[in-house]
Parts: sequence; C-alpha cells; structure tokens
Amino acid sequence: MSVNAQDWSAKRRPFPITVRLPLAAANDISMHRPRYVPVVFKFMLAFALSFGWATFAYVLSSHWTAGLESTGTRLLAQLLILGIAVLPAFMSVFLATGLLLDRRPVRSHFADGDFPAVSILIAAHNAQDTILDTLASIAAQRYPAPVEVMVINDGSTDATLDHLRSARYPWLEVLDLACAGGKSRALNAGLRLAAHPITVTLDADAHLHPQALRQLVTRYLSDPPNTAAVAGAVLVGNSRQNPMTRMQEWDYFQGISATRRVQSLCQGTLVAPATFSLYRTDILRVVGGWPECAGEDIVLTWAILRDHHRVGYAENAIAFVRVPASLASFFEQRRRWSRGVVEALKTHGSLLFRRKLSTFFIWWNLLLLYTDLIYTVALIPATVLACTGIYWLAGPVLVFAVPMALLGNLVIYAVQSRMFHTLGLNVRRNPLGLLGYALIYGLLLKPVSIAGYLSCLIPRHARHRV
Repeated sequence: MSVNAQDWSAKRRPFPITVRLPLAAANDISMHRPRYVPVVFKFMLAFALSFGWATFAYVLSSHWTAGLESTGTRLLAQLLILGIAVLPAFMSVFLATGLLLDRRPVRSHFADGDFPAVSILIAAHNAQDTILDTLASIAAQRYPAPVEVMVINDGSTDATLDHLRSARYPWLEVLDLACAGGKSRALNAGLRLAAHPITVTLDADAHLHPQALRQLVTRYLSDPPNTAAVAGAVLVGNSRQNPMTRMQEWDYFQGISATRRVQSLCQGTLVAPATFSLYRTDILRVVGGWPECAGEDIVLTWAILRDHHRVGYAENAIAFVRVPASLASFFEQRRRWSRGVVEALKTHGSLLFRRKLSTFFIWWNLLLLYTDLIYTVALIPATVLACTGIYWLAGPVLVFAVPMALLGNLVIYAVQSRMFHTLGLNVRRNPLGLLGYALIYGLLLKPVSIAGYLSCLIPRHARHRV
C-alpha cells in the first residue's frame, strides 16, 4: 500500500436542512435512492450462508473420520477438524458475505462550522525519530475546527523532548512526565487536561493521510447518536523495511481492516485502538479512561460497549504506522494483543450474554482461542499425515477452509482497493509479502497468540513454579 501519501452529544448533529425541489426532481431522486436493507437481515443472511457452508463441511468431513478405530479417536478427530477447517471456513464466508452486503452509512455533508473542536492526545516515549513527522502530518490536516494537540512525553531518555521544544505549532502543548509510567498513564494524564468534547488518540509514529481527521469526525457525526467512539483505519507505513513488515502490511490491509469493517456493520467494533481513534471525551471520563493492563485498547472499548454505547469504524480515515520489524518485537506485540482479549473477557465477560448483534463478535473472539490452539497443535500433524497418504485432517482444510479463505481475501482486496482509489492512493505491489502472509504468517502468529492467552489465564505464581 502506498503513502502517495458542555454536552456536545446533545447537539453534535445539525438539524436537517430542508431543500425544496421541483416535484419531478424529487421523484427522480427517490427513484434512484438505494433501497434500505436492515442490518439484521444482512447479518442473518451472512450467518445463514456461513453456517450452511460450515455444516456442509462438518458433515462431509465426518466421512473422512468414519474409518477411525475407536469412538474417542473419532471424537478427537472431529474436534481437530472443527478448529482447523470448519470454524475457519465459517469465519471466512461470514467476512466475505458481510463485506459484500456492507454499504457504509451515508455520510452527511456538514458545513465547516458544524465540526467540533478536537483534542489530540499523543503518548510519546523515545520517539525522537518519528514525532516531528507525526506533528507535520497533523499540520497538513484539512480540518475546519479548532484543534489542540497534547503530546505527553512519557519519561523519554532520548531527544524526544528536545524535538518537541523545537516544534513551532500554535496548537501544540507538551506535557512532560519525568518518569515513564506506560501508555495508559500518559493518555489518562492528557485526558484530564483535554479541553474539547472530542478526543482523538494518535501514536507517536503515525503519519495521517491529509483527510484522515476530517473523515474520522465526519463518520462520527454521521453515525447513530449513541456512538461514543470511532476507530480509524491503521495501515503499515514501513512495509518496505524487511520481510517481516511486508507480511504485516497484508495483515493490516486485509485481515484487521476487514474484521473491523464487518464488526461495524454489526454495530459494535470491538477495538478502537489508541493508535488512531476518536472518543467522546465525557464518555472516556465516565468509564475511567485507559486501564493499566496489557490490552488497554480492547478493555476500554468493551467498557464503552458495556455502558450501552456504540463503537463505529471509519475505513477511510487512515493512519500509517511503523510496525515491528523484528521477530522479537512482533512476538511481544501480538502476545500483548492476545492478553488483551483475555483481559477484556475477564473484565467484561457479561457482554457475552447481551442481546445485541455485537455479541456475536464477542463469541467470535472466544472461538479464536480455540481455533488458534487447534491450528498450532494440528497443522504439522495434518501435513505429516497427508504426506503418508492419510487425508482425514488435511482434506477438510484443503477442500473447505482454503477455498473460502481465498474467496474472502479476494473480496477484501476488492473492497479495500476501491476505498484506496477514492482517497487517491494506490495499492502497492507486494507479492513477496503476500506469499509470506499466506504461507508463513499463521505459523508465526498462532503460537504467539496461544502464549499470550495462557500468560493471562495461568496465575503468575503458577508460571513461576513452572
């Protein structure tokens, strides 16, 4: 991908403007207005198609395992097939169908005076190489309302603070914390001082697309009134650095973006990352800001959902960020993300029993614990068995999961590419990264995710004994 690159909630949307048109013109508009399809119908259709395919896969897979000797062996085989083939096929079909059915809610056209003032919080720790570029990308934003940018220097030991003092922007404020306390503490320190009704968070290594802030706020203004947060689209800015970043480019462009978009369709994006997201300032303060834990982003987002607010997603509000370039840093990041899922389930597990469409994706996250585990323990045995002519495990993967994964990725690519073109961006050619993403990425990611889940599930004293 290229980088050719005060209660506001009660009044945040202007009153509708009545435009008087000649009768013929009004009729012409009504004839061409797309017919509204309820979200529940889209969800049920996507679920029916994916469940039908998964059921078909499970029934046919049972014929592969019918010849196994004992009942226990057959049960184990069916559990393995469920995790490595059936559930992944279900997820791929649901994502593809959801994206095909998704029609982004119509964005209203707002006058410049309708946009709210925004506080941007940036937690910076040893960000001397990137912070000035991040500030320059904010300066290039086409945003018509007042903006305050508060950079919280979180005990940096490099030249970050010197660079910030050299910056000459009238909207820039620097909060210097003498001791590093972590991202959550830094953002909460900024939140206490935020002066505007909307708070946007941004990483210190992010580079915003020139329309990013306006697109993010427009999405918020156009969404239902109970929207309390909107996640921005996070993509990779250093994809040319090495093979590791090339593979992650496809993960962000394909997997992460598509999942958040379909979650938004179901009225409940599950992660509004502090990397680039918008929040209502008053709601942030009510839920207590960012918790001090490994997955502060997801736990905060679920707290917002728990309080019966909606979290949206702006697929065309783009921030390009630097992703881990080494295996060690990549493993640490993804282990932390996996811990965040378990922390959110522990803290806000009651969301599993809410009668809302977003509850479906809470269960989806719970099922990922199972599919990641089965993928980790069963992929190599499936390959070995297939090499010896035994296909009861590899067969369902090749027949049911792989084709649906290919179909899903083609749909995602088409949808994402269309969005890119509307922003004047081009999808960069990255065939080596795509090959690594398809063949190697899962082998790296799934075991690390399992390690993250276990590190949060197993008590610390038990881990020390081991």
